[in-house]
Amino acid sequence: MKPSWATNVAKQIYGLACTSNRLKKRHDKSLTSRFKVKRRDGLLLAVFYAVVGALQLVVLAFSDFKMVSVGALAVLSLIAAYGLVRARKWSVWLVLMLFFPQVVFGAASLYASVALYALFPDMSLLLLNIALAVFIVLSFASFVYVAAKRKTFQ
Repeated sequence: MKPSWATNVAKQIYGLACTSNRLKKRHDKSLTSRFKVKRRDGLLLAVFYAVVGALQLVVLAFSDFKMVSVGALAVLSLIAAYGLVRARKWSVWLVLMLFFPQVVFGAASLYASVALYALFPDMSLLLLNIALAVFIVLSFASFVYVAAKRKTFQ
């Protein structure tokens, strides 16, 4: 009995899958080894600080580069993200020093948003306020976590 075209296609797909898995095992590196990540928890914190730094650069751009302090926070957040990925001792101190200015920035932005636009509620404004509140909570959580684990960084 002659094999059907579906059987031939299934055999070809199976052959490609086997070849792909063998190549993947040989050449695929995990994300942590590709970026030379020392600690997985540092990677998670680094992603948070990288996103915060990028968003603060967007805020700086929308303010026509008048808010220099936000630009400084953005650059320091990006540097902290790099240090956390590489598990550097100085990144712990940078994260601890960034806590207060970032919380003040988040709280002042949240207060201004609520105070200025309380009479004109909008869905986008509500999402902004929620994002600012989450930012403050995550900043506090990252501060506490890094402070507790500061001795484990090299």
